[in-house]
Amino acid sequence: MIGKLNHVAIVVPDLAAASKVYRDTLGGDVSEPHTLPEHGVTTVFVNLPNTKIELLHPYGDGSPIAKFLENNPSGGMHHVCYEVDDILAARDKLKSEGARVLGDGNPKIGAHGKPVLFLHPKDFCGTLVELEQV
Repeated sequence: MIGKLNHVAIVVPDLAAASKVYRDTLGGDVSEPHTLPEHGVTTVFVNLPNTKIELLHPYGDGSPIAKFLENNPSGGMHHVCYEVDDILAARDKLKSEGARVLGDGNPKIGAHGKPVLFLHPKDFCGTLVELEQV
């Protein structure tokens, strides 16, 4: 059901500093910041030959990653994102197998302008999983 790894997301306490590390130290192709108020984050993507790294920083008072950063002040790996051909079919199959979809269970538009869903980390080896429709 899952396709290729779309990205690995890392929460960072300072988006500009993290972007500088990935751009200047590691030589990565780093995007401009993009704020997603509906998700409570500002993102930067580091484009790699085979996938992307998403740098995440909290945006707004209700940011879902603010608590993550409180518990991990230096930041850290937050989630992995896999591509799926049909997000609704994937959601329905996963739910039928007992997986928990976070939120109201309906896809939202993610940072790439495509539908996304998040799956409970307790159902996936302690890892928060994002699905993105290709």
